[in-house]
Amino acid sequence: MLTVKTIKPGYAAMLDRLKSNSNQRPLAAIPKPVIFILAACFAMQIFWARHIPKDEAFARNLAPPRSINSLKLLSLGEPIATAQFMTLYLQAFDNQPGISIPFVSLNYERVSDWLSHILILDPRGQYPLLMASQLYAQVPDASKQRQMLAFVHSEFFKDPDLRWPWLAHGAIIAKHRLHDLPLALQYAQAIAQHATGKAVPHWAQQMPIFILQDMGELESAKIMLGALLANGTVTDAHEIHFLMEKYQELQQLSAEQSSSAAKK
Repeated sequence: MLTVKTIKPGYAAMLDRLKSNSNQRPLAAIPKPVIFILAACFAMQIFWARHIPKDEAFARNLAPPRSINSLKLLSLGEPIATAQFMTLYLQAFDNQPGISIPFVSLNYERVSDWLSHILILDPRGQYPLLMASQLYAQVPDASKQRQMLAFVHSEFFKDPDLRWPWLAHGAIIAKHRLHDLPLALQYAQAIAQHATGKAVPHWAQQMPIFILQDMGELESAKIMLGALLANGTVTDAHEIHFLMEKYQELQQLSAEQSSSAAKK
């Protein structure tokens, strides 16, 4: 007795594909000139890949910014948007196609010009000063660090109550990285004398006292701290207690210093 097996649809489709493949022309049926042309194209591609020099990445120099008048004209009444675009361009300039440029390799005169122009367009902007003090001033080059700190110092006087944090950071860099206590004192004194707004914390105005102590100028530090306590600027009881203890410490250290000098 014969049994008839039904072919599943999937198998039927496979058989149809096999039949259609059997009707394809063999490789020998391709004309020889066509094979020769394909082989020649393949060989030319290999030659091209091996012998044609590749484009080499090279660093572009930072161009000077446009004049302020030109930038204001191009901004079409939107100087802050133009300042933000310039900030993004400057921040991304160290990453160029195929190459990454370390900050220390940049022309810092040009960088300062760009940052200055951005601040003119957006005087309330803080990011250019952050870039100067916390990006470009972190390079392992003392001269370029000083250049950026000098830029922050000069820009500070245009709005001391707003820009004092960046100069305070500059004083810290001058003290701990450059090991230049006179420069740190210069920046700290600028903050104490010019950043006098209510929003400026007392510790920022007290920075010169601690730097003077580090310099061994105990008498000057004691006089400055005494004046700060006497003028009534500090009103918080805990802060007054801390400063009084600091004053007594300076008195003791100053007496010991005088005694040591007298013995010599």
